[in-house]
Amino acid sequence: QVQLVESGGGLVHPGDSVRLSCQVSGQSFEFYTMAWFRQAPGKEREFVGSLRRGGVGTYTAPLVQGRWTIHGNNLKNTVSLQMNNLQPDDTAVYICAASALRVPKEVYDSADDYAYWGQGTQVTVSS
Repeated sequence: QVQLVESGGGLVHPGDSVRLSCQVSGQSFEFYTMAWFRQAPGKEREFVGSLRRGGVGTYTAPLVQGRWTIHGNNLKNTVSLQMNNLQPDDTAVYICAASALRVPKEVYDSADDYAYWGQGTQVTVSS
């Protein structure tokens, strides 16, 4: 079974950049579709982006396209989320997830697609 631990959150100013990291243990992340979600207070968990199984091919949700990217590092067995030009609306808990599904679906963008979750890391964007 895979375990996920996020790090890298904190308090930042609008326009800042932050890189979150998801440390994967128990198995290589390349066996899973990896994703980042976020959840703000009082809101539904929201898909941010994913890294395809095998570590090749990423998808980012329209709300962050052009600002954020996802990378996998198979030497460190980590999946990172590089967030640029952060805005107050980006304030949320950011959560790493892993899916072992093998169904033919273009993007695993539903929380129901993921069986493994980290605890999350808080990112607060405030001036």
